[in-house]
Amino acid sequence: MVWGRRSLGQVNVGWSRVAQFVLVIAVMLVGVDLARAEPAYHALVSPVPASELTEISDQYRNVPRYESVTKALAAAPKAGRYRVAIWPGDYYEKITIQRDSVSLIGIPAKDALPRIHFDAYAGMASQYHRDEWGTPGSATVTVNARGTVLSNLHIENSFDFLANDARPKDHPNRVRHSQAVALLLDIDSDLTYVEHSRIDGFQDTVFADGGRSYFYQSLVSGNVDFIFGDGVAVFEQCEIVSRVRGKHFDAGDIQGHVTAPSTNIQQPFGLVFLDSKLIREAGVPDQSTSLGRPWHPTTTFSDGRYADPDAIGSAIYVNTWMDAHITPDGWASMSGTARDGTKSRVFTPAESRFYESHSAGPGALQSSGRRTLPDDNAQELEAFLVRFKSEFDF
Repeated sequence: MVWGRRSLGQVNVGWSRVAQFVLVIAVMLVGVDLARAEPAYHALVSPVPASELTEISDQYRNVPRYESVTKALAAAPKAGRYRVAIWPGDYYEKITIQRDSVSLIGIPAKDALPRIHFDAYAGMASQYHRDEWGTPGSATVTVNARGTVLSNLHIENSFDFLANDARPKDHPNRVRHSQAVALLLDIDSDLTYVEHSRIDGFQDTVFADGGRSYFYQSLVSGNVDFIFGDGVAVFEQCEIVSRVRGKHFDAGDIQGHVTAPSTNIQQPFGLVFLDSKLIREAGVPDQSTSLGRPWHPTTTFSDGRYADPDAIGSAIYVNTWMDAHITPDGWASMSGTARDGTKSRVFTPAESRFYESHSAGPGALQSSGRRTLPDDNAQELEAFLVRFKSEFDF
């Protein structure tokens, strides 16, 4: 993985001090890639027996076969890395990974990835969550373990958000709580690695609600707050795709937001995008999407229930190419619950930790309100990334 000067542009971050670390990490990552390429699988997910599959190699043929990802996960032993190969096809499942050291590895076919999809949405999904919360309960894939690897997969929440979004507010069939998560990194997740994968949704696609996660050469799509949460998530060489809305907007209206971080102030970094691209579907207008807005979740405290004042969201774009759908102001405000219970508290980008470094493209820096990452923070980020990547050594 190429990073360093290319990741932080020409900012002087003391490269002579970290060059030796870059070499060490590069060697380490080569070893990690070799380990991940090891042709040893413990399970095969396929709708048909391996003996009936054409052009299948022995590394898949001679392992136990399961008809669903859920059944393969249930068969995992109690310890050790558990590698599951997933044959091309569509798997309508809602799965949860609760065991540490699980690898779900798709077998691509004709440029198509194995697709795991489910159509739950927040308005009906509280039954799936331990605390009866609809948004996390809606996730197609939930990770609540350490050291999970998701590779060569298409994970999708297939709820028809667009049709619902197009309905008038008083339509009898309109769903009010239409958040529909594709991938939930739950509170006990940590060191989740996602590579060469596609994660599709509309509102709230990726919920980073746990520890550290690393997305490499993957695609994430959505329209409203579609990468959000208080976890630490690094996206390197990824495509972040803004999608159309179903409802009507007037010209100049903001229609979507890429991120909605709720990073705790004690955590130095939250959502980090390196050498990535912010692109859009056909039909997404120019200047219609913000880089993000600050989410302060309504939280119960000893003196009442109101927006968490310590959720000072962190989102940073480094060497990221931005198409013209990004607004000139870049960031947006977000309302939260005031102490009196109303939604009157408005949190602004200026109160948040929102920065860019060497943005490019027609949607790049266009106003003074879009803050450039200061040199001190750039040096801190570089050191953080060295430590961060060194943890992904499984």
